[in-house]
Amino acid sequence: MINPVQPKPCTILGVTRESEHEWTFRVQSDAKPSHGQFMQLSIPKIGEAPISVSAQGDDWLEFTIRSVGKVTDSIFHKTAGDTLFLRGPYGKGWPVEEFAGKHLVVITGGTGIAPVRSLLRMCAQTPGFVPDIHLISGFKDESGIVFHNDLEEWRKTFHTIYTLDTGEKEGWRTGLVTEFVKEIPFASFDGNYAVIVVGPPPMMKFTGLELLKNDVAPENIWMSFERKMSCAVGKCGHCRIDEVYVCLDGPVFPYTVARNLVD
Repeated sequence: MINPVQPKPCTILGVTRESEHEWTFRVQSDAKPSHGQFMQLSIPKIGEAPISVSAQGDDWLEFTIRSVGKVTDSIFHKTAGDTLFLRGPYGKGWPVEEFAGKHLVVITGGTGIAPVRSLLRMCAQTPGFVPDIHLISGFKDESGIVFHNDLEEWRKTFHTIYTLDTGEKEGWRTGLVTEFVKEIPFASFDGNYAVIVVGPPPMMKFTGLELLKNDVAPENIWMSFERKMSCAVGKCGHCRIDEVYVCLDGPVFPYTVARNLVD
């Protein structure tokens, strides 16, 4: 019988610096998470942290991590050949089958692009899965940009708007992502679309409101919550909001549910 909370030792295959504060770790693993699910990464005697899968292959997973605490600080000291402990995958990912054949709009803030990166890669590699993709991806400033190669590749196949909250960069716009929602041609989609929003809670809140202002149907919007999960199997209550357990019922939620999840 498989123990759902038993970590498994996995070898780090490579480490890539994405930005000033974010690094991507490629880890050998035979786990097969759905797009949008997360894993628990741990170091013995230090602790563990929930991290979304930002890319995946036949025998590896990638995790894009920001150093924000004891566990992630310790992970940042790891290099290729070292061991990380993984358990999972957990949670509900993006409803990929529901997206098939629909115009897909993706709006991300900062490292909020990580939980949707594997889905975007899949769409780019599967012509015809969706008619088109409109991607608005914003970062605080140039030093915070991640996935440089992916962003440039996606310019070739997606309708892209890349933004910086402050500062200027060639080929980029300046302003919050909410300012550019009105440029998405929702009226031309004839109701056949889905919207993904991922980022810090204030960004998701105001992006959701801006989408509603542009007559986007609430039932067509999906969001992913970044929240500290502990057991990841709905036993400890650490991630509970009202009657919802984010580790089980999320981290991906339809907006009709997400807009009511307030601590």
